[in-house]
Order: sequence, then structure tokens, then C-alpha cells
Amino acid sequence: MRHATPEATAQYCQRFAGHTANQHFRQTQNLWMSSIGLGSYLGEADARTDAGYKAAVKRAFELGCNVFDTAANYRRGRSEQNFGEAFAEMMAGGQLSRGEMIVTTKGGYLPFETGMPRSQSEFIEYLQNTFVNPGICTLDDFVQGQHCMTPGYLQNQLDNSLRKLQLDCIDVYYLHNPESQFAEVSRDEFYTRLRTAFEFLESAVAAGKIAMYGTATWNGYRALPNSRDYLSLEQIVATAREVAGDQHHFKVIQLPFNLAMPEALTHGNQIVNGQAKSLLEAAQELGITVMASASMLQARLASNLPDVIHETFPGLQTDAQRAIQFTRSAPGITTALIGMSQVTHVEENLAVAKINPATQPEFLRLFEQ
Repeated sequence: MRHATPEATAQYCQRFAGHTANQHFRQTQNLWMSSIGLGSYLGEADARTDAGYKAAVKRAFELGCNVFDTAANYRRGRSEQNFGEAFAEMMAGGQLSRGEMIVTTKGGYLPFETGMPRSQSEFIEYLQNTFVNPGICTLDDFVQGQHCMTPGYLQNQLDNSLRKLQLDCIDVYYLHNPESQFAEVSRDEFYTRLRTAFEFLESAVAAGKIAMYGTATWNGYRALPNSRDYLSLEQIVATAREVAGDQHHFKVIQLPFNLAMPEALTHGNQIVNGQAKSLLEAAQELGITVMASASMLQARLASNLPDVIHETFPGLQTDAQRAIQFTRSAPGITTALIGMSQVTHVEENLAVAKINPATQPEFLRLFEQ
């Protein structure tokens, strides 16, 4: 198997019957995905953190996590490398079948694999030697000197990700914060570039290098429609349809959603068929799966949560667990991604998988306070 499959993810889910809550796994895009996923943004680019992530990936898979999220630029590419080494070791040992796990990564930002340049001249030399001279892209293709989504650049980054992850196919490949382009280009030019990027990503699906694609954003889907960074999910899906018709493979989006950043649920900033909707409502109507990043806001929501959160999410031992429960209980969120580079954090966080999410009335009661 080259990628996650309906049959293998269902079998993985069934292995945890009686060990995790019934609603821990959710079916979306014909796959069974865990409601808690392992992210890999935080941490130093050093050997100690490398070892931590490898051990965390293995332990998470043992405890019922089959969604693993990374990016080409996380920890200068080392997070992808750590994932790949862990996957390879588990597959070689028979603990893991490729079809059981959903692997997602992102391209768009410079990875700086050899370290951050110390001067402007070093930076230009890095761009010239790494991307311009080999004919991958030009200096003008980079927005603010750091973001690029031309086909040549995405091809280069995708191939590097596949090599580091030691996989033949990535389940979800995200354009990483495409709204960064608005810093230098007009909205019309942005959608022209987006269409070109989608054309490449559809060709990557046809080549068997990715199964689905999407956008991983920070501000875009949370911003107000009159903001520079605003992204219309309806227009982005329409762009995918222009490229590949109703059989397009734009299927998943990622954005922050947590106790401090609930905009995907609370802001009616998306327009679908002329009606104002929240991002989560819009995604459901358009058939798009939503992954939540920053579920604990980089550990800032792991302590000192108010009493109402304790009351809404009983049966949990720590505020970190309560923050996770908030995100995975939101109607429309498939997976709450948590950065976990230590086995102790994996074990604490995956304990939440044993408890069903809050019911919709219980969850929405928070917003009546």
C-alpha cells in the first residue's frame, strides 16, 4: 500500500475497540482518523529532540493515534526526517502497516535545512545555490523572501518530503499558509497562482505522490472578509473545481482552533451559496475535512483554565487534557493536532482518547456563558 486506505484504517480503529472511546475515531474522506493527531512544529533542531519525536511517534501509534502532521520547514526539515525514521523502523518490525496511518506535510516556506543564514548576502547565496541555479525557481518567485508556491518549488519540496518521510505517497499535502502571498500580490494574482499550484498538485495525485491536498493556514480562514489575509473557502474549492472538476482532490484544510482561538466556530466569515456561515459550517457544506492546529496554543492552554472548562469536560486530570477535549469536541473538527515530542506528553494526551468528546449541547453551552 502506498497510502492510507479505508480497509487498513478501519482495521486499525477496530484494534482499539474497548481501549478507546467509540467516538475517538472519525470517518472522513473514506478513512478512519483519530481525533487526536501528533504534530511536530516545536522543538530545537538537535539530536535530543530528534530522539524524542521518534519515540513519541511510536508510542502515539501504540495508543491509538494514526494522524501524523509535519512540514518541510519544521525544525529545518528534521521533523519529517524523524517521522520517516520512526515509520521505517515500525514497518520493518511489523508494528505498522502503511495503510493504517494518515501522514500530512506542507510546502511553501523555505526549510533552511543547513541553518538560518547569518546575513543578507548569505541568504541570497542560499537561495541562488539551492533553488535558482538548479532551475527550480527564480528569486522573484519568493514573496517576502520566504514563501513560494510555484510548481517547480512545490515539486522540489514534495520530492524532498517523500525522501525524508521514506514514503512513496503522502496522504495530505498542504500549501503552507498561502495567505502569505497577499503581502505582495493582488487577490486576482493570488488566485492565478493558486490555480497553477492546484494544477501541479492534481498532477502529483495522478503520479501517485499524494492522495489529497489542501491548505494549512494561520490567519486566512479566521480573518474577516475585508482583511488582507482573508481566504474564501468557497472560492478556493471553486478554484480546485476549475482545475479538475468535481473529481478534484482538494479535500482537507488545517487552521488553529482552541480555547483562545475559536473563530472557525464563532465567526460567520465564510459565504457559501450567498449565505454567511462559520468556517466549520462552510467546510461541512463543501465536503472539506478540518484539522485543528495549535490545539493547546503551544502549551499556553495547558494550565490555569477557568472552572467552567473543568465543569464542561469532566473525567480529565489536567488542563492540557481539557484543552484537547475542547478542540476535539467542536462540531466539524476531525482531528485535534498536538505537538508531542516526549513520550510522557503522548501518554498524558492520548489518555483523552478513552473519553468520548462532549456532546454538542454540552460543548455549545460554553458559548452561552
